[in-house]
Amino acid sequence: MKRLQAKNLFGLALAAGLFIAGPVFALGLDPAFPEPAFGPAKAKGVVVWSHGRSINAEDSQSPTPAYLSVLREDGWDVMRFDRLSKGDTLTDSTKRLIEYTGQLKRNGYKQVVLAGQSFGAFLSLMAADSSSEVDAVVATAPAAYGSFDDFYDSWRLNATKLYPLLEQVKRARIMMFYFHGDDFDPGGRGERSKAILASKGVGYSIVDQPAFLTGHWASSSGLFLRRYGNCIRDFANNAKLSSELPCAPRWGTMPSADLKLPPEMTDPQAMRTAAATPSAPNGSGVGGDTAKPTHSFRDTWYGFYPNGREILFGVESARGNDLNAVYAIGPSIDNKHPAAWTRRKGHIDDETFVFEEPGKSTIRLRPRQDGGLGVTWMAADGKTSMTAHLKPIDPHSLARRAAATSAPITAAATHGDGDQPED
Repeated sequence: MKRLQAKNLFGLALAAGLFIAGPVFALGLDPAFPEPAFGPAKAKGVVVWSHGRSINAEDSQSPTPAYLSVLREDGWDVMRFDRLSKGDTLTDSTKRLIEYTGQLKRNGYKQVVLAGQSFGAFLSLMAADSSSEVDAVVATAPAAYGSFDDFYDSWRLNATKLYPLLEQVKRARIMMFYFHGDDFDPGGRGERSKAILASKGVGYSIVDQPAFLTGHWASSSGLFLRRYGNCIRDFANNAKLSSELPCAPRWGTMPSADLKLPPEMTDPQAMRTAAATPSAPNGSGVGGDTAKPTHSFRDTWYGFYPNGREILFGVESARGNDLNAVYAIGPSIDNKHPAAWTRRKGHIDDETFVFEEPGKSTIRLRPRQDGGLGVTWMAADGKTSMTAHLKPIDPHSLARRAAATSAPITAAATHGDGDQPED
């Protein structure tokens, strides 16, 4: 019943026979998000996402990847091509995907973009080979022939079967993502894919082994959305693209305007005052003694968690082994947890900065040889933890960021310590 209601909400005039065509185990098209569709007349186009295929699980139950929300917010309708694993073959599922593409075009959608993960990426590329009605493909971690560990004999086919697909694409723009540490990737696919698509004269974008994103499922993470969501949006919108579209994400290199900090930490005058305060000889900001916080950062580190939330850690003052610091975290990708910051009291224990207070999360930061910090966060109840790598940044850049963005400071950011930023 819920599935039927969702389809009614989507408001597509797909032929009834299209949903029941083929084997009885076929699920068909479903809306990817609960909001009503824009419809063919108002939408920029429609994106059809195809999930992967597992041996011992039903990927039709897997969540829609977060990056597709960027396209939804940009005016695209977004659908899922849901399939049960039984009978989900490259040939049969590609045929159905082509039929759906043609029907969506006949319904009036100006563009049809096929997006897919793993096995779904192969389906999307095969549909683009067979149908000139496919306008673009976004393929993440394409794989259809097993992993290195479990299917070594056929594992290399994830490369050798992929290249002919790219050579046969009719007219679609192609965007592809290959990730470091993907056990389904034989390696070398990025450069070969780029060479093939460049020779065809189609629009393309190849993101090969991007920093900070590892593993076969990297595109499902909040971090992938933060770093590449805008580039995917630009690629989908560029209907006239006929050459390479480079993707060079800026998110994560410096704190964004979404990261909230104490007002005095972004005040240029406070930064000038801090410049007159000598730092510790080792650059850690913990070697000297100060009686009270200067309300400006002596040393600052920045990074992000795998879920796509930014982190900033700034030492305000040190007295012996005791530390006063600000810990700030950016909003969650679904905006259910806003950006917030809190002042924390901690100490140095065997070269580790330790912040543990009753009722609060525990934060441990250990210096790295590159000048950064390895941070481990653990929830107050001890049930959840995350790790990240923070890099040192110039505290004065925070004042420059505030002057450039003039982002409003919320009441929570003004008062601090009132939220639970680690949620």
